[in-house]
Amino acid sequence: MKLSPINHRRWQNFKANRRGYWCLWIFLALFTISLFAEFIANDRPLLIFFKGDIYTPVFVAYPETAFGGEFQTAADYRDPYVQNLIKEAGGTIIWPLIRYDYRTINLNLPVPAPAPPSLENWLGTDDQARDVTARLIYGFRISVLFGLVLTIASSIIGVAAGAVQGYFGGWTDLLFQRFIEIWTSVPTLYLLIIIAAVIEPNFWILLGILLAFNWVSLVGVVRAEFLRGRNFEYVKAARALGLSDTTIMFKHLLPNAMVAALTFMPFILNSSITTLTSLDFLGFGLPPGSPSLGEMLAQGKANLQAPWLGFSGFFSIAIMLSLLIFIGEAVRDAFDPRKVLQ
Repeated sequence: MKLSPINHRRWQNFKANRRGYWCLWIFLALFTISLFAEFIANDRPLLIFFKGDIYTPVFVAYPETAFGGEFQTAADYRDPYVQNLIKEAGGTIIWPLIRYDYRTINLNLPVPAPAPPSLENWLGTDDQARDVTARLIYGFRISVLFGLVLTIASSIIGVAAGAVQGYFGGWTDLLFQRFIEIWTSVPTLYLLIIIAAVIEPNFWILLGILLAFNWVSLVGVVRAEFLRGRNFEYVKAARALGLSDTTIMFKHLLPNAMVAALTFMPFILNSSITTLTSLDFLGFGLPPGSPSLGEMLAQGKANLQAPWLGFSGFFSIAIMLSLLIFIGEAVRDAFDPRKVLQ
């Protein structure tokens, strides 16, 4: 697909920021890898070749009896008994790179948990004997997905609200501004503490609560663009031609307003991930046992004798947020009309 001249210029400006350009590819590579976490870190094999049949435990939960065992319950492939059943029948087990998922407890640690890094557990284990590397991969994925969903949903609501405010102005703008001032004064953390005392927060409950307060991030920027653009000559001409307010707002004014909105979106994503990490660190985030970078930091704080926990959580969050900040700077340069390639 051929880009328009202005979008081509924006892409060239983005590429000219080498730091942001390479950070984008690094972040996309890390995120893509995390999307396939079940194929990288799992306590179930990828494939089993057994008596002429092919089994895919990574997708299907097979009973132990499928491999000659005695129980109808799901097979525990880390159990030496199950492994011997398969090997004695001439079967082959193909494991993922890391033989743990975020819930797997290593029952064969040579030292009490948390155990230091080893060939078996690359980044050690936490205080519940769970593999830190596996939890890091799954935690990275859920953090980025949470941030992306929250950023996209809050941006849609915020852009729509700012567009209505800025385009119609007057009492609509005035009442909306007073509502936003009252709404943003509600303490979100206290509200989450109250809700956590009544129900156990999960991914969607947390997302809904944070979305209820996060959508105001872009309202001011979009409102200003619509207030400025609604009196331009081409908008007056569109009104004179009989175009509806909706058509003028979303076809003529919104593209200009989205330039400012898009430059803020990487920073909103950064803020969304930080918020989830902070809530998990305080114990008001995802349910206990969920793969969480914030929970990993909390474990590092509670286990100062195990520095690998704190270092793993800190460096993963620091690298992820740094990549997003550098990408945001490159996006800002790309949409800056004053930025001209030399």
